[in-house]
Amino acid sequence: MPLHVPPAPAPALRSVLAALGSPTAVSEARTPSLRAAQGPVTPELPLPVHVLDEFTPAGVSATRLAGWRFLIRSGGRAGAAAETRLTPDGWTFSHFFEGPYIASTERALRQAETITPTCQPRLLSFPGLYMLALWLHADFAADGATGHPDPADVLVPLAPAPPGIAAHVPHRVADLFPVLTTRATPAPLPPLPPLLGSPA
Repeated sequence: MPLHVPPAPAPALRSVLAALGSPTAVSEARTPSLRAAQGPVTPELPLPVHVLDEFTPAGVSATRLAGWRFLIRSGGRAGAAAETRLTPDGWTFSHFFEGPYIASTERALRQAETITPTCQPRLLSFPGLYMLALWLHADFAADGATGHPDPADVLVPLAPAPPGIAAHVPHRVADLFPVLTTRATPAPLPPLPPLLGSPA
């Protein structure tokens, strides 16, 4: 398997396991598939979630680690996910969720096995564009919690993708970032017309 999934911090995994073992946490979660799960549920494929808040004029921006996401598998399929976050006291469980990004992430991970010979899968969020992508980092031995997209890395937009960006179509960072930079940069405001009665 060419994907080198980075190891999640042990406290993050423990917090997810504790939440899965808590009837209160599971019953209060807005995840029908998790509440209806028959048999054991297991957290798998931990992926670091990096956030790119803004693009620089060069189209490259540092990312920040927002958390670790675990797919929750039951009965042979992933129907939910668990998110963890870093607090002053360490890694802690944040919330369970479900929705289209779960199946889309699984599909993109299967795609990744045929896209690049070796890579480290991560998730990259673009809040300003309402976009999430599977980030295939070429340096598969890197610390999954650090780093920024390299021009040779590959991004696979997850569904639902923003209008004009096709989901599940792989793009090199060097090719996709200029497009995203243009979308993320607000258009300049047109000049205001001169006030009536004032010199032009």
